[in-house]
Amino acid sequence: MTASERDDLLLDIRGLRASYGAVEVLRSIDFTVARGEIVALLGTNGAGKSTILRCISGLLRPDSGVISFDGRDVAGITTEETVQLGITQVPGGRGLLPNLTVEENLRMGAYPIRKDKKAVKAGYERVYETFPRLSERRRQLAGLMSGGEAQMLAIGRALMLQPKMMMIDELSLGLAPLIVQQLVQIVRDINASGVSMILVEQSANLALSITDHAYFIEKGQIRFDGSSKELLERDDLLRSVFLAAAH
Repeated sequence: MTASERDDLLLDIRGLRASYGAVEVLRSIDFTVARGEIVALLGTNGAGKSTILRCISGLLRPDSGVISFDGRDVAGITTEETVQLGITQVPGGRGLLPNLTVEENLRMGAYPIRKDKKAVKAGYERVYETFPRLSERRRQLAGLMSGGEAQMLAIGRALMLQPKMMMIDELSLGLAPLIVQQLVQIVRDINASGVSMILVEQSANLALSITDHAYFIEKGQIRFDGSSKELLERDDLLRSVFLAAAH
Protein backbone atom coordinates (compact mmCIF):
# COMPACT_ATOMS: atom_id res chain seq x y z
CA MET A 1 0.00 0.00 0.00
CA THR A 2 1.37 3.42 -1.00
CA ALA A 3 1.66 6.36 1.39
CA SER A 4 -1.23 8.16 -0.36
CA GLU A 5 -3.42 5.07 -0.07
CA ARG A 6 -2.55 4.84 3.62
CA ASP A 7 -3.49 8.50 4.09
CA ASP A 8 -6.87 7.80 2.48
CA LEU A 9 -7.74 5.23 5.16
CA LEU A 10 -10.26 6.27 7.79
CA LEU A 11 -9.87 2.97 9.68
CA ASP A 12 -6.67 0.94 9.66
CA ILE A 13 -6.54 -2.19 11.85
CA ARG A 14 -3.27 -4.11 12.10
CA GLY A 15 -2.57 -7.34 13.98
CA LEU A 16 -5.77 -7.26 16.05
CA ARG A 17 -6.14 -10.04 18.61
CA ALA A 18 -9.03 -10.34 21.06
CA SER A 19 -10.33 -12.92 23.52
CA TYR A 20 -13.28 -13.67 25.76
CA GLY A 21 -11.63 -15.09 28.85
CA ALA A 22 -9.29 -17.88 27.79
CA VAL A 23 -10.88 -18.22 24.34
CA GLU A 24 -9.06 -16.35 21.57
CA VAL A 25 -11.65 -15.05 19.10
CA LEU A 26 -9.59 -12.83 16.76
CA ARG A 27 -6.18 -13.90 15.49
CA SER A 28 -4.04 -11.14 13.96
CA ILE A 29 -6.76 -9.33 11.97
CA ASP A 30 -5.82 -6.74 9.33
CA PHE A 31 -8.82 -4.69 8.18
CA THR A 32 -9.22 -1.27 6.53
CA VAL A 33 -11.97 1.15 5.55
CA ALA A 34 -11.16 4.00 3.17
CA ARG A 35 -12.84 7.38 3.51
CA GLY A 36 -16.28 7.24 1.87
CA GLU A 37 -16.21 3.46 1.46
CA ILE A 38 -18.78 0.80 2.39
CA VAL A 39 -17.07 -2.44 3.40
CA ALA A 40 -18.78 -5.82 3.75
CA LEU A 41 -17.69 -8.03 6.66
CA LEU A 42 -18.97 -11.57 6.12
CA GLY A 43 -18.41 -14.94 7.74
CA THR A 44 -19.82 -17.83 9.69
CA ASN A 45 -21.70 -17.44 12.97
CA GLY A 46 -19.15 -17.11 15.74
CA ALA A 47 -16.34 -16.26 13.31
CA GLY A 48 -15.56 -12.96 15.03
CA LYS A 49 -17.45 -10.37 12.99
CA SER A 50 -19.24 -8.73 15.91
CA THR A 51 -16.06 -8.95 18.00
CA ILE A 52 -14.27 -6.76 15.44
CA LEU A 53 -17.05 -4.18 15.78
CA ARG A 54 -16.87 -4.38 19.58
CA CYS A 55 -13.14 -3.71 19.53
CA ILE A 56 -13.59 -0.73 17.18
CA SER A 57 -16.40 0.78 19.28
CA GLY A 58 -14.61 0.35 22.59
CA LEU A 59 -16.92 -2.32 24.02
CA LEU A 60 -14.07 -4.86 24.14
CA ARG A 61 -10.42 -4.16 24.92
CA PRO A 62 -8.23 -6.06 22.43
CA ASP A 63 -5.33 -8.22 23.59
CA SER A 64 -2.98 -6.59 21.09
CA GLY A 65 -2.87 -4.76 17.77
CA VAL A 66 -3.48 -1.27 16.44
CA ILE A 67 -6.88 0.25 15.63
CA SER A 68 -6.16 3.56 13.92
CA PHE A 69 -9.19 5.76 13.27
CA ASP A 70 -8.71 9.06 11.47
CA GLY A 71 -5.03 8.96 12.42
CA ARG A 72 -5.51 8.13 16.12
CA ASP A 73 -4.99 4.78 17.83
CA VAL A 74 -8.33 4.01 19.48
CA ALA A 75 -7.59 0.47 20.70
CA GLY A 76 -8.74 0.20 24.30
CA ILE A 77 -10.37 3.63 24.67
CA THR A 78 -13.91 3.96 26.02
CA THR A 79 -17.10 3.70 23.97
CA GLU A 80 -17.97 7.30 24.79
CA GLU A 81 -14.61 8.42 23.40
CA THR A 82 -15.06 6.44 20.17
CA VAL A 83 -18.52 7.96 19.70
CA GLN A 84 -17.11 11.46 20.18
CA LEU A 85 -14.49 10.68 17.52
CA GLY A 86 -17.29 9.85 15.05
CA ILE A 87 -17.80 6.07 15.30
CA THR A 88 -21.39 4.88 15.71
CA GLN A 89 -22.93 1.41 15.65
CA VAL A 90 -26.31 -0.08 14.78
CA PRO A 91 -26.28 -3.27 16.87
CA GLY A 92 -27.73 -6.59 15.81
CA GLY A 93 -31.19 -6.90 17.32
CA ARG A 94 -31.45 -3.08 17.09
CA GLY A 95 -31.09 -2.48 20.84
CA LEU A 96 -33.98 -0.03 21.11
CA LEU A 97 -35.72 0.93 24.35
CA PRO A 98 -39.29 -0.29 23.70
CA ASN A 99 -40.97 1.74 26.45
CA LEU A 100 -39.56 5.03 25.19
CA THR A 101 -40.90 7.00 22.23
CA VAL A 102 -39.13 7.40 18.91
CA GLU A 103 -37.88 10.84 19.91
CA GLU A 104 -36.72 9.64 23.33
CA ASN A 105 -34.73 6.83 21.69
CA LEU A 106 -33.11 9.36 19.38
CA ARG A 107 -32.29 11.57 22.37
CA MET A 108 -30.49 8.58 23.94
CA GLY A 109 -28.42 8.33 20.78
CA ALA A 110 -27.39 11.96 21.23
CA TYR A 111 -26.42 11.47 24.89
CA PRO A 112 -22.67 12.05 24.34
CA ILE A 113 -23.41 15.52 22.87
CA ARG A 114 -26.40 16.32 25.11
CA LYS A 115 -24.86 19.60 26.30
CA ASP A 116 -24.56 20.90 22.73
CA LYS A 117 -28.19 21.85 22.07
CA LYS A 118 -27.43 23.06 18.56
CA ALA A 119 -25.81 19.74 17.60
CA VAL A 120 -28.71 17.75 19.09
CA LYS A 121 -31.24 19.85 17.16
CA ALA A 122 -29.24 19.31 13.96
CA GLY A 123 -29.27 15.56 14.69
CA TYR A 124 -33.05 15.47 14.90
CA GLU A 125 -33.32 17.41 11.65
CA ARG A 126 -30.88 15.05 9.94
CA VAL A 127 -32.75 11.95 11.08
CA TYR A 128 -36.24 13.24 10.26
CA GLU A 129 -35.11 14.36 6.82
CA THR A 130 -33.61 10.91 6.17
CA PHE A 131 -36.60 9.06 7.67
CA PRO A 132 -39.85 11.06 7.25
CA ARG A 133 -41.76 8.11 8.73
CA LEU A 134 -39.93 8.58 12.03
CA SER A 135 -40.93 12.22 12.05
CA GLU A 136 -44.58 11.18 11.69
CA ARG A 137 -44.19 8.69 14.57
CA ARG A 138 -41.96 10.68 16.91
CA ARG A 139 -44.40 10.27 19.84
CA GLN A 140 -44.98 6.54 19.24
CA LEU A 141 -43.45 3.96 21.58
CA ALA A 142 -40.58 2.13 19.91
CA GLY A 143 -41.98 -1.21 21.08
CA LEU A 144 -45.08 -0.72 18.94
CA MET A 145 -43.21 -0.16 15.67
CA SER A 146 -42.92 -2.59 12.78
CA GLY A 147 -39.61 -4.34 12.18
CA GLY A 148 -38.75 -1.99 9.32
CA GLU A 149 -39.58 1.11 11.34
CA ALA A 150 -37.53 -0.20 14.26
CA GLN A 151 -34.50 -0.66 11.99
CA MET A 152 -34.98 2.89 10.67
CA LEU A 153 -34.99 4.12 14.26
CA ALA A 154 -31.82 2.15 15.09
CA ILE A 155 -30.05 3.69 12.09
CA GLY A 156 -31.49 7.10 12.93
CA ARG A 157 -30.16 6.88 16.48
CA ALA A 158 -26.68 6.23 15.08
CA LEU A 159 -27.09 9.25 12.78
CA MET A 160 -27.77 11.65 15.65
CA LEU A 161 -24.04 12.23 16.17
CA GLN A 162 -23.09 13.08 12.57
CA PRO A 163 -20.74 10.09 12.41
CA LYS A 164 -17.67 9.70 10.24
CA MET A 165 -18.17 5.92 10.22
CA MET A 166 -21.27 3.83 10.90
CA MET A 167 -21.15 0.11 11.64
CA ILE A 168 -24.37 -1.81 10.87
CA ASP A 169 -24.73 -5.32 12.31
CA GLU A 170 -27.40 -7.25 10.36
CA LEU A 171 -29.26 -4.66 8.29
CA SER A 172 -31.78 -7.12 6.81
CA LEU A 173 -32.39 -9.52 9.71
CA GLY A 174 -36.07 -10.52 9.90
CA LEU A 175 -37.26 -7.92 7.40
CA ALA A 176 -39.36 -8.29 4.24
CA PRO A 177 -37.47 -7.87 0.94
CA LEU A 178 -39.31 -4.64 0.03
CA ILE A 179 -38.34 -3.05 3.36
CA VAL A 180 -34.75 -4.23 2.91
CA GLN A 181 -34.55 -2.54 -0.49
CA GLN A 182 -35.77 0.72 1.03
CA LEU A 183 -33.13 0.47 3.74
CA VAL A 184 -30.42 -0.30 1.17
CA GLN A 185 -31.24 2.94 -0.65
CA ILE A 186 -31.10 4.85 2.63
CA VAL A 187 -27.71 3.29 3.43
CA ARG A 188 -26.45 4.37 0.02
CA ASP A 189 -27.76 7.91 0.60
CA ILE A 190 -26.09 8.13 4.02
CA ASN A 191 -22.84 6.89 2.51
CA ALA A 192 -23.13 9.43 -0.33
CA SER A 193 -23.35 12.17 2.30
CA GLY A 194 -19.81 11.26 3.39
CA VAL A 195 -20.30 8.56 6.03
CA SER A 196 -18.03 5.51 5.69
CA MET A 197 -19.63 2.18 6.63
CA ILE A 198 -18.97 -1.37 7.75
CA LEU A 199 -21.82 -3.72 6.91
CA VAL A 200 -22.02 -7.06 8.76
CA GLU A 201 -24.68 -9.11 7.03
CA GLN A 202 -25.87 -12.73 6.77
CA SER A 203 -27.18 -12.19 3.23
CA ALA A 204 -24.10 -12.35 1.03
CA ASN A 205 -25.90 -11.15 -2.09
CA LEU A 206 -27.24 -8.10 -0.28
CA ALA A 207 -23.94 -7.10 1.29
CA LEU A 208 -21.90 -7.66 -1.84
CA SER A 209 -24.40 -5.80 -4.05
CA ILE A 210 -23.89 -2.51 -2.19
CA THR A 211 -20.17 -2.71 -1.40
CA ASP A 212 -16.99 -2.59 -3.43
CA HIS A 213 -14.65 -4.12 -0.85
CA ALA A 214 -15.32 -7.25 1.19
CA TYR A 215 -13.72 -9.32 3.92
CA PHE A 216 -14.55 -12.91 4.79
CA ILE A 217 -13.64 -14.05 8.31
CA GLU A 218 -13.57 -17.64 9.50
CA LYS A 219 -12.50 -18.88 12.95
CA GLY A 220 -11.05 -15.51 13.87
CA GLN A 221 -8.90 -15.10 10.76
CA ILE A 222 -9.41 -13.20 7.51
CA ARG A 223 -9.79 -15.72 4.69
CA PHE A 224 -10.55 -13.19 1.95
CA ASP A 225 -9.74 -9.50 1.44
CA GLY A 226 -10.64 -8.06 -1.94
CA SER A 227 -13.37 -6.89 -4.27
CA SER A 228 -16.99 -7.75 -3.48
CA LYS A 229 -17.43 -9.00 -7.04
CA GLU A 230 -14.55 -11.44 -6.64
CA LEU A 231 -15.91 -12.78 -3.35
CA LEU A 232 -19.27 -13.47 -5.01
CA GLU A 233 -17.42 -15.86 -7.30
CA ARG A 234 -15.78 -17.73 -4.40
CA ASP A 235 -18.22 -20.59 -3.89
CA ASP A 236 -15.68 -22.37 -1.69
CA LEU A 237 -16.06 -19.60 0.91
CA LEU A 238 -19.73 -18.75 0.51
CA ARG A 239 -21.40 -22.13 0.08
CA SER A 240 -21.35 -23.39 3.66
CA VAL A 241 -22.47 -20.12 5.19
CA PHE A 242 -24.73 -18.49 2.63
CA LEU A 243 -26.13 -21.43 0.69
CA ALA A 244 -29.60 -19.95 0.39
CA ALA A 245 -28.36 -16.44 -0.39
CA ALA A 246 -25.63 -17.38 -2.82
CA HIS A 247 -27.62 -19.79 -4.99
